[in-house]
Amino acid sequence: MADLKAIASQIRRDILRMVHGASSGHPGGSLGCTEFFTALYFETMNHNPKFSMDGKNEDIFFLSNGHISPVFYSTLARSGYFDVKELATFRKLNSRLQGHPTTHEHLPGVRIASGSLGQGMSAAIGAALSKKLNKDSNIVFSLHGDGELDEGQIWEALLFAAHHKVDNLISTVDWNHQQIDGTTDKVMSLGNIRQKFDAFGWKTLETNGNNIDEIVSTLKEAKSLTGKGQPVAILMHTVMGKGVDFMENDHGWHGSAPNDEQLAKALVQLPETLGDY
Repeated sequence: MADLKAIASQIRRDILRMVHGASSGHPGGSLGCTEFFTALYFETMNHNPKFSMDGKNEDIFFLSNGHISPVFYSTLARSGYFDVKELATFRKLNSRLQGHPTTHEHLPGVRIASGSLGQGMSAAIGAALSKKLNKDSNIVFSLHGDGELDEGQIWEALLFAAHHKVDNLISTVDWNHQQIDGTTDKVMSLGNIRQKFDAFGWKTLETNGNNIDEIVSTLKEAKSLTGKGQPVAILMHTVMGKGVDFMENDHGWHGSAPNDEQLAKALVQLPETLGDY
């Protein structure tokens, strides 16, 4: 998995430089989900950078926790959806790379506007049902934050997907135990998330989301479980701010940009592998 690790390192550099350049953004969750995006786009999904909004005959992905747009944009650019140089326009006026992904900007790879938390799973379920109606055997993936599980719409969607046997859906939860106001246990304890997903009728897996080999293996296992009458969930244990020692496990980096000194300190920890934009 050496190549995937190299890609992940470059994506982390992109995240930090994008957020620093805009003096705003959400680096913490983006850094924590880097291995997931790398595994998904460079190893797991059957997808086409020659983007078509209908997503027919390919796997498709929905980012529900849209505030981690830096990792999404970097992944899309590095996998060929648009020029890597465009990452320099992150959060700038008239940029297609806004703080939360939007569809009216017509950015390749973005299928829904997201960032209003709780909505992405409903959209993913709709897309999965559409694939079933169209006899399209490909899979729908979605990603959610654990803090996002505070939203009631998520639990309605979980019930709906299990009841209607939406078994071409793989939804992953970034279980980093952090959200904007503190730890998830402090803000609103969710208890045992695994038991909840199991009780709601999902096939549930757990994985170390910061181990590239393990997340690749888990995504492969999840794909093998589709088509068997249950939606599939991956509960992904990650570290907010992963890869930068002074950001790790600190909810203060949920939505804070590094200054010049902090950026330099962070980039020293991350090898430049594919060339900075």
